[in-house]
Amino acid sequence: MFQTSTTSVMRSLSLSVVLATCFLIPAGQAQTWCGKYYNPSQMPQGQAPPPGGAFSTPTSSQSPLLAFRCAPAIKPYLSEDASSSAAILIDSPVVYSNIEGAEPISIPSGSLTNAGTLSVTVSAGGNVVANGTVPLNATAYEIPLSLGKLTPQTTPYNISCEATYSGGSSSSTFTTNSALYYLPDPNNSGVTKMDLRTGALLAKPANGQGSYQPVFPIGFYTEFQYLADNLTLIDELAAQGFTVVHPLFETTPTPSSVNGVFSRIQQNGMYIMFDMRYVYQDAANVTAQVNSFKNWTNLLLWYTADEPDGSSDPLNATSTTYDLIYNLDGYHPVSLVLNCQDYYFTSYAAGTDIIMQDVYIIGANVNTSLMFNTPCTSTYGDCGCDNCSPIPAGLNDAVPPANASSIPVAPNSGIGSFTDVTDRVTSFLSRMETMGWERTKAVWSVPQAFGGAAGDNYWLRAPTGQEWVVITLLGINHGSLGAISWSDPTPVDIKGNASAFAIALPLITPFLFNPTAVRTNYIVGGVDVAVWSTANQTLLMATNMYYVSQAINWTDVDINDGGASSAFSSGCTSSSSGFTLDSMGSAAFVFSNSWVNVTPIGELFG
Repeated sequence: MFQTSTTSVMRSLSLSVVLATCFLIPAGQAQTWCGKYYNPSQMPQGQAPPPGGAFSTPTSSQSPLLAFRCAPAIKPYLSEDASSSAAILIDSPVVYSNIEGAEPISIPSGSLTNAGTLSVTVSAGGNVVANGTVPLNATAYEIPLSLGKLTPQTTPYNISCEATYSGGSSSSTFTTNSALYYLPDPNNSGVTKMDLRTGALLAKPANGQGSYQPVFPIGFYTEFQYLADNLTLIDELAAQGFTVVHPLFETTPTPSSVNGVFSRIQQNGMYIMFDMRYVYQDAANVTAQVNSFKNWTNLLLWYTADEPDGSSDPLNATSTTYDLIYNLDGYHPVSLVLNCQDYYFTSYAAGTDIIMQDVYIIGANVNTSLMFNTPCTSTYGDCGCDNCSPIPAGLNDAVPPANASSIPVAPNSGIGSFTDVTDRVTSFLSRMETMGWERTKAVWSVPQAFGGAAGDNYWLRAPTGQEWVVITLLGINHGSLGAISWSDPTPVDIKGNASAFAIALPLITPFLFNPTAVRTNYIVGGVDVAVWSTANQTLLMATNMYYVSQAINWTDVDINDGGASSAFSSGCTSSSSGFTLDSMGSAAFVFSNSWVNVTPIGELFG
């Protein structure tokens, strides 16, 4: 059932294995990564064709378009939810680009607030299950869903959503479809729901007892045998605040060792991210593994393809396996990681619920391949960070101490920029919106927690602990909802800082997973700031991308001093007027009126 594969291209815990597997190729074929040739002895740069596979930017429209979309609020609903307050989410953005499903709409001039409403009807299984009036330009607008009109089944219902608009010169009708999973209650197994209002995963405690709560996945990829040889490592991970363990099966484990590791993870209240990277294209093997492990109450989600875009796996491979897993088990979402900046994103991302990104900039030369002594461009080369950009010329404050000899910074210095992390997250989210996936998929990050191994010519050093925090917070500030780092064992400094942030997360996640929260982003000097606002409460998270201290006034981010409460601090001091972040410093603050308490996360989800 378990297999390893010498053709799977994912970083191994041993860099020597990475380099051995990363460049294994079928006889007679030149090597590519993200569709780009990189070995001049096989394909000189001047002869290399472009990789292709770029995401198609939607064309603009001179006239308004309605991108009418609908989705269930929760995936899946269960039989036990029949009497609960289920809902259908309606998105009705008025746009001026030809994104997926956008159709012309005739609206009166002036504010959309006064442009009329949509009359929406939702049908499934031959029944009208929801209807309501929805404003134009609404986001995740909820209308009640009558599950009682449907019978739970193991296959999804196709829901048909129709909207009639009468506010313009003539009446218009818009239609779209979505999938509604309304499943029988499981027998002796766990369920992971996805809250499509926010992208959060909802799960009961790892022992299967209690109510569904949002889970912020934070943890590490870890070789299975490393854990099996010393189960107390699992106890330590739990004490350090981590919520997820992602075991890697580099060798075939014994059934007893699997039971021992998974049980210990469960006993410690943590969840499992089950990895099938080496066999995800083998239907029989996937079937055997899903059927063997789907009943664990602490199984959070499946993980299939690892960087399939890098290794140019068949374009339908992820979707084929996704469909197979949902036929076998509709109770847990599916995840994968994409490594390329822009290589057949739509094809590979179609086969997942969670799209992970793994931008590794620390210790890398993003301009020149030290392995092959070639430049890395949009059409050629492999520098370990696809299409990543160096810090701008002259931006000396962004130079890490390890690269101090590069000051003053010249063009194309090769020094990676933290903004590549934010660019990758935001570009993935933007593409999801273009495809109509913004409600049904979520983005997670794989923060870099490795580097500097003997023989490693890609990443010459590991991040410091504070650099790890910067990378992680940058992802979250721009919409990433999980952080599973590559890999553990990791330097002590990284583990300590990661633990400090994990322990702080219970103060932070009520804002990230609150469907009423509105996020606003700021850049102040070298500091990336995100502010989540609710009716009476505000979360601010800030991280310094520079290697010099940065001072921020509260008014720089549109906050009046209302008494900041520290939720997390890594190299930060604060005062009544603002806060100062040290080199690579980060912080999170909660603001609330004196009479308002932070809403307990359980009250948000029942």
